[in-house]
Amino acid sequence: MNVGELLTNSLSPDHATRQAAEQALEVAARDNYPMYMTALAAEMANEAAVSHIRSASGLALKNALVARDHKRAMQYSERWTAVAADVRDSVKSQALMTLGSAEPRAGTVAAQVVAAVAAIELPQNMWPDLIAQLLTAIGDVSNPRLRQAALQAIGFTCEVVDPAVLTTQSNEILTAVIQGARKEEPVAEVQHAALQALLNSLEFVRSNFEREGERNFIMQVVCEATQSPHEPVKVAAFENLVRIMQLYYDKMRFYMEQALFGLTVLGMRDPEPKVALQAVEFWSTVCDEEIELALELSDALEFNEEPTNISHNFARTALPEIAPVLMELLKLQDEDADEDEWDVAKAAGTCLGLLAQVVGDAMVSLAVPFIEGHIKSPDWHAREAALMCFGSIMDGPDSRLLETLVDQALATIIELLHDPSVAVKDTAAWTIGRICEFVHPAIRADVQLPPVIQALLGALGDEPRIVTHCCWALMNLAEHKGILASLDSADPPTTPMSPYFETIATALMAATDRTTNESNSRTSAYEALASLVANSATDCLPQASGVLLAVVERQEHLNALAAQLVGLDDRNNWAELESNLCSVIIACVRRIGSGIAPIGDRLMTSLLTLVQNSGKQATVLEDAFVAIGTVIVALEADFEKYLEAFLPFLAEGLRNHEEYQLCTISVGIVGDICRALGERSARHIETLIAALFENLQSPVINRTVKPHILSCFGDIAMAIGPAFEPYLSTTMTVLQQASLVRAPTDTDFEMNEYINDLREGIAEAYTGIYTGFRTGAHEAILEPYLEATVAFISVVATEKSDRSESLIRSTIGLIGDLASAYPNGQVRVKLQQFWAQEFIKLGRSRAYSAETRKTANWAREIIKKMPSSSAAAAGL
Repeated sequence: MNVGELLTNSLSPDHATRQAAEQALEVAARDNYPMYMTALAAEMANEAAVSHIRSASGLALKNALVARDHKRAMQYSERWTAVAADVRDSVKSQALMTLGSAEPRAGTVAAQVVAAVAAIELPQNMWPDLIAQLLTAIGDVSNPRLRQAALQAIGFTCEVVDPAVLTTQSNEILTAVIQGARKEEPVAEVQHAALQALLNSLEFVRSNFEREGERNFIMQVVCEATQSPHEPVKVAAFENLVRIMQLYYDKMRFYMEQALFGLTVLGMRDPEPKVALQAVEFWSTVCDEEIELALELSDALEFNEEPTNISHNFARTALPEIAPVLMELLKLQDEDADEDEWDVAKAAGTCLGLLAQVVGDAMVSLAVPFIEGHIKSPDWHAREAALMCFGSIMDGPDSRLLETLVDQALATIIELLHDPSVAVKDTAAWTIGRICEFVHPAIRADVQLPPVIQALLGALGDEPRIVTHCCWALMNLAEHKGILASLDSADPPTTPMSPYFETIATALMAATDRTTNESNSRTSAYEALASLVANSATDCLPQASGVLLAVVERQEHLNALAAQLVGLDDRNNWAELESNLCSVIIACVRRIGSGIAPIGDRLMTSLLTLVQNSGKQATVLEDAFVAIGTVIVALEADFEKYLEAFLPFLAEGLRNHEEYQLCTISVGIVGDICRALGERSARHIETLIAALFENLQSPVINRTVKPHILSCFGDIAMAIGPAFEPYLSTTMTVLQQASLVRAPTDTDFEMNEYINDLREGIAEAYTGIYTGFRTGAHEAILEPYLEATVAFISVVATEKSDRSESLIRSTIGLIGDLASAYPNGQVRVKLQQFWAQEFIKLGRSRAYSAETRKTANWAREIIKKMPSSSAAAAGL
């Protein structure tokens, strides 16, 4: 195999040549993996080869070792470790040799290959001398290229390997890295590589940071590097400071006072944007940390506890110095920059917003002079900066203070929606959105609301990015001036937004007619329309019905076009529009409720046609299924006439194990059907239950679906009562097996969350089953399963795991259900034991919500009404 020729052809502009080469490489990787890997390694190490082919060889080699998908990554790892040791050693040797290549790109890609192999082998102790080899290379002062690439390899390795694997060698790694990062290093590229390596190793040198002397030396080296004349070195140094602040905030007080404050202010003023960006990011990180610490303090005070960590108030102390610098940076906008491009001005605006959240009112006195001095400037940069500053401080300071500011400035901001500068108009729309979100009381219904709505609607015909921000502002208005504005009723007869409903809805429907979705403008208009309907008052329901009818008409038209779609772009555009229409349908159906009945046939025909036309596109099916679910909830038992047509699609959705989100939605719809139809759902349920049992046995289905399935069994049993008996034995066996799942001692957050969800699903299943059979006065059927049910409750109550509140609440509710259904016998004895009493007491504590405490108090009262164990023993 001539790998160089194949790689050259794989980069060819000719499609046929490129495709043939790619297929040949895939066949080689599949049919003769060892030869494929050694050929790639040899080509990467070949100093006579063309530079870009060497790089392509290295990247192909790396991509044969690593994958983002966890399952595929494990397969790649197993494939590599199964290769003969001499082949693996050859590849590794070639990679290490290439680190010293005269071609920098080859050295860098070789470093990536070394790290890819290390990620597989180091955890299995298969390359014990790697770090020593790299450290030796770093010490070779005669070969700067080798030192640079070896440092890159160290950095990449630290990034991809679990820190615990490298802990025993952390001192040696840190020593070598810091040596290369010092200002005395004569080669800037080596210093830069060392700082990048330090950045990737900061997390596992925690023990070094605990020692003051070592910490001082690390901080000295990094701080000195911020003053380097070489831009990449300065940027890397500030990147390190950002990461250090994230990891070691509690140890930064001395360094902030001595150096970091001054260095970062200088950094923000640096004429090189990349340096300024990182210096701004440093203060954004400080704010992020102090916002979290403030939340932690608030929680601690609520429970009369001492917080684990304390804030050093770096942001508040530095505010008078850094806020003016950030405001000046707001004026560095580039008129030709892409709207999604992150630049210094945008970073400064974000940082000001975070600062406002941390320091509150103190920000206002600094911001107002800047805003007043720039908002009417002839320079658009200054006007836009003033608006950005105003919008950024809307979250944090006291609302009454901000209301005064908004009252004074709103007319000017509205006026700037017509500014000659697109950037100014865009930021004006965003600022109005921020006001509508955080200072909405300032927009009084009788004074400010009409001109704000008029201005926003007038801008819906402007540039796409302006339309997007106007729609967001209208969404905020709909939410805060809609149903939520009523204090007297959850379903008020009218709201401040009611007089404008039809005008806004008409304007938004017009805005959705855009042929493209540039800047997400069309989707934003649909989202605003959905929000308007969802938050509408009773007096707007006729108009909401009109919106629903208009959207169904659009969906019918789109459905008719499905067969004519040509190409991926057309189909993606169609799918996006269908998703938008479904979002509005969902909002309308939820708000109108049973009032949708007059157009129910037409609506369901449209949705079922969409399901048929979806081409099995999972996202389209998900949206259609959620919409159908809302129709089920709205029509309740009247939905039965549509079941025969829908059930085959629902069964197919349940069996779509690869698309777990669609499967989860399908499971939820089974529950919706059961709740809507009650006992009448029994005649439709057999096929669906069979599919649910199949899902539990599937090795492919995502585990997150299974808790929903267990909970669904409870919905079915509660609906059909004793008719559930044919499925009872299998269901109870499944629940008992699921209750045996335990979290391993080294469980991670995701596993713990899954265990909680699984147990909550079990509790909900038991609750539905016991409730359903009790309704039919068939409690005796369940007596053989009582012991296993109580055993499950005992596990949840006594196991010292991180239990979610919803799990605690549902399990305590199950205790109450059992005590109510079986006041005598062994259940009574077990539920009156100390562990059960303590569990209920836990649920009654102030640490939990009113809903949980209410459930626990109810269960406690039920237990108290049961005959005592001593009375039972006496035969009373």
